[in-house]
Amino acid sequence: MTYSTLDNQWSTYLAGSGSLEQVDRALRFRNVDTTTGQMTNAQIDDYQGLRRRAYLWRPPLTLTVRARFSHPDGILSGTAGFGFWNDPFLMTRGRTPALPRALWFFYASPPSDMRLAQDVPGRGWKAAAIDATRPRALLWAPLAPVLVPLMNVQPIYRRLWPYIQRSLGISEAPIEADMQDWHTYTLDWQVFRARFSADGTPVLDCAAPRGPLGFVAWLDNQYMVITPWGRFGYGWLDAPEEQWMEIEDLEIAGSRHSCVR
Repeated sequence: MTYSTLDNQWSTYLAGSGSLEQVDRALRFRNVDTTTGQMTNAQIDDYQGLRRRAYLWRPPLTLTVRARFSHPDGILSGTAGFGFWNDPFLMTRGRTPALPRALWFFYASPPSDMRLAQDVPGRGWKAAAIDATRPRALLWAPLAPVLVPLMNVQPIYRRLWPYIQRSLGISEAPIEADMQDWHTYTLDWQVFRARFSADGTPVLDCAAPRGPLGFVAWLDNQYMVITPWGRFGYGWLDAPEEQWMEIEDLEIAGSRHSCVR
C-alpha cells in the first residue's frame, strides 16, 4: 500500500495493482488484473492523518464531478464512487472504528448486497446517504438481537424497517445515467437537506448527515453484504481485465472546516 500527496491537495491511497494516472484532462483511477484474492484500490482523499472532528467539509457546499467508467453497471467489478464520509472502517488507519456517516455517489457490483433502503436494490450505481451516528439510530442498537430475526418476517419488515431506516438517516436512489458516458454529477449539501443530480436531472432529495466529513473518490475490488435480515459478508473480487474510473473535473464550493493537518 502506498500513501503520497497529489497536487498538494489530495492524499492518495493505493493497494494491490491500483494506480492513478493522467489521461488527457482526466485523472484515471485504474485497477488491473485483480486475480490474487487481495485488495486492490486506487483512491484520493483529504482526511489522512486527521481526527474525524477535524475533517474538512461541512454544509453548506456543492460538489460537482464530471466522471465516466470503463464498464457498465453490473460489469464493473467492486465498488467505486465519490463524495463525503467519515472513514468508519479504518481504510486509512490512525482512527478508532465508528458508525458510518456518508453522503456520496456510490457503486457496488454483484455479489454485493447492501439493501439498506427499502425497495432500492442492494447494488448498482446510486446516490446515497446514511448517518448511523444519530442519537435516534443508537436507540435501536440494544434491540438488534430481536429485530434482526424479525426482519425475516416480510410483513414485519415492510412495516418496521422504514422507521429504522429513517432513524439511521438512510436514503438511496438508483442513477439511470450510463456509467460509460461522461456525466456531470452534482451534490448540493445543505444543513438539513441534500440534493443529488446527474446532468441537472434530480436523482435524490433527502435528509442530510451532519459534518464534518472527508472527501473521497475511489475504485476498488471489494464486495460487501449487509442486510436488515442478518446477512453479512465481504471479500475481494477477481477482475482479469483493466477497469477504471475517470474524473475530468472536480469542484467543491462552500464551507471548508479550518483545521491543522
